[in-house]
Amino acid sequence: MSIIPPSPRSICLLRLSALGDVCNTVPLLRVLQNAWPDTAVTWIVGQTEHRLVANLPAVEFIVFDKRRGRAAIRDLRRRLGKRQFDILLHAQVSMRSNLLAARVKARRRIGFDRFRSREGHGLVINERIPARPFQHQAQAFLEFARHLGLPTHGVERRLPLTDQARAFAQRHQPRVGHAVLISPASSHPQRNWTTSGYAEIADWVIEQTDRPVILVGGPGKSEISLGLAIEQAMRNRPLNLIGKDTLEQAVAMYDRAACLVTPDSGPAHLAAAMGTPVVGLYAATWSRRSGPWGSLEHCVDRFPEATRHFLDKPPEKVRWGYRLERPGVMELITPGDVIEKLRELL
Repeated sequence: MSIIPPSPRSICLLRLSALGDVCNTVPLLRVLQNAWPDTAVTWIVGQTEHRLVANLPAVEFIVFDKRRGRAAIRDLRRRLGKRQFDILLHAQVSMRSNLLAARVKARRRIGFDRFRSREGHGLVINERIPARPFQHQAQAFLEFARHLGLPTHGVERRLPLTDQARAFAQRHQPRVGHAVLISPASSHPQRNWTTSGYAEIADWVIEQTDRPVILVGGPGKSEISLGLAIEQAMRNRPLNLIGKDTLEQAVAMYDRAACLVTPDSGPAHLAAAMGTPVVGLYAATWSRRSGPWGSLEHCVDRFPEATRHFLDKPPEKVRWGYRLERPGVMELITPGDVIEKLRELL
């Protein structure tokens, strides 16, 4: 039985974005709360991402809206005041997050190892988590807890849901574990799969498994346009909810689904956190690093073929976390690849 170190009085967790990474930071928060229930935890988080975690109990959130520029930095400085934290967990390496970390007063300032650091990350920390070659990003966040001497096995990953969000999902998915959801768009357009590919696998699901297909996604113009293009390319009629739900309602939809089909995107991680199988579509990025944790065996991963084709290198020789976002890379994935994974699941 491991011995839990004495609890600190206060911890500041800094992880601003993105949705998938914030989702994968929740287990770290739960490890801290389970081991040290009396420790005050403050989380500096992005505005959009805050909607995902706002209902987590016993956390003080400081919401940073990057769109407000210097005014947002002034707000952060005001909220922090003269507070001195025992520990800062600096779980992001972007220039913006490093600038914010410099404004947090803490005795222990723990960040990523040198291999994963960039943009001045090492200047605002005084401790580093161990380097773990080829470590999945979800495990990288838990490495902060291990560095503090805390056990991380059996941690809860599910996101909190309100009754209103559950009711929305039940209305559109009256039968639990039956519908196949497709979230076709990533925030990085060159990670998106083809319209014809999505249409072909959606028709296969409807015709071969007698299950409904539901298109889900955010309210952006490009996502809505992609959803309409998939509808027009299909022989059958899906339910198109793209842009018609809130973030929490979307998580509730993933929770009730048979599975989710999506490229490297936030929804992949949200669905995986709820225990729903994810057929992830990876070629521009490597699922071994950024795929849906717990569903990696369901992913179609053509990143190794992509690095050999476009870079003339095996994937192990490419910088960990490299994004091969080039025209045509996602076309290495065929509808047959995806249907094979769906057949195994359904």
